[in-house]
Amino acid sequence: MKVTVTQQQLSHGLSLVSKAIAPRSTLPVLANVLLATDEGRLRLSATNLEMGITCWIGAKIEEEGAITVPSRTFVDLVSALPSEDVTINVEDKKQTLNIHCGKNHTDINGIDAQEFPPIPMPELEEGIKLNISDFKEMIHQVTFAASTDEARPALQGVLLEIKDGSISMAATDGFRISVRKVEMDGAGNQTHKMIIPARALSEVARVAGSGDEPLVMVVPPGRGQVIFHTEEAELVSQLIDGNYPDYQAIMPNNYKTMITFSTPAFLKACRQAEIIAREGSNVVVLNVMQEDGGPARVELSAQSEETGQSEIVVDASLTGPELQIAFNVRYLREVLDIIQTPNVVLEVNAKNTPAMICPAGDNSFQHIIMPMHVS
Repeated sequence: MKVTVTQQQLSHGLSLVSKAIAPRSTLPVLANVLLATDEGRLRLSATNLEMGITCWIGAKIEEEGAITVPSRTFVDLVSALPSEDVTINVEDKKQTLNIHCGKNHTDINGIDAQEFPPIPMPELEEGIKLNISDFKEMIHQVTFAASTDEARPALQGVLLEIKDGSISMAATDGFRISVRKVEMDGAGNQTHKMIIPARALSEVARVAGSGDEPLVMVVPPGRGQVIFHTEEAELVSQLIDGNYPDYQAIMPNNYKTMITFSTPAFLKACRQAEIIAREGSNVVVLNVMQEDGGPARVELSAQSEETGQSEIVVDASLTGPELQIAFNVRYLREVLDIIQTPNVVLEVNAKNTPAMICPAGDNSFQHIIMPMHVS
């Protein structure tokens, strides 16, 4: 193999695929990145057997070939090279990668590409075309609510369902539930229900880019995998085998109290309250009040025995009775971070029942948050 690429393209491609490198593995080749010529482009691939990422970069191909080299060594080397053309040459007999860039010349010992786990080839004709911008927004709005507890593998994933021309995502860690649903074109009569690791979806959002080309999702039958493909990158992930909790069973159908906030004002108040609350139990108490004939206001109170206490007042619009309710302030701040509308609505029944947060005037996104008990 003999290939010439720019240092910028090579560095960018390696930054995309290196997230799939296994940090610790009994198979040395899983610590490597695969370099292979592929129809006039250079293909870079990495996998940890649960997730694999591939990207293609433009290149001048003089000789076809493939090799795998240690990812950490190669990434660090390429990032340190000058912004010039990089010539890559493989000595097949020694399985050595020769790198030339400007006055730099480096040899890296590699492993035969035949030892690299095979990357599945998707049948793109059978895939579902997704709008990249919409799908990335869905990912950002749900993955943050997924669990990080390895003892509950199903909750480390996102439940993705395609049915009746719509796609929905849901994630929960047992204390909050984030749900997003949108209508979509291009699904035809396909119906799918799967649990995708939240980390894999976050990587899809990172590698998919922001171009106008579609993102194609392929679910190969009987393989327990999902593949996301664009012209420049591809990610394959194992699906999580398990039963996802019936989150819809705990989502209330109606609420007694509805509070409407300015999203930036409510977010700023939560950030201020978190400064004190994070040193204690992360609790913020919302005291919703309305004087006769006057506007409503919400007092956010946080305290910590070590740090102190704080009270922040936010103007609001109230429909229904006054109440006092407590939440994990980090959970409030994280959901407000991903709401882009000017106003946000908090709907509550009682201080000990699930509350819902959603953008004002948009029910395609719903976030259920469990209240906290305070004595």
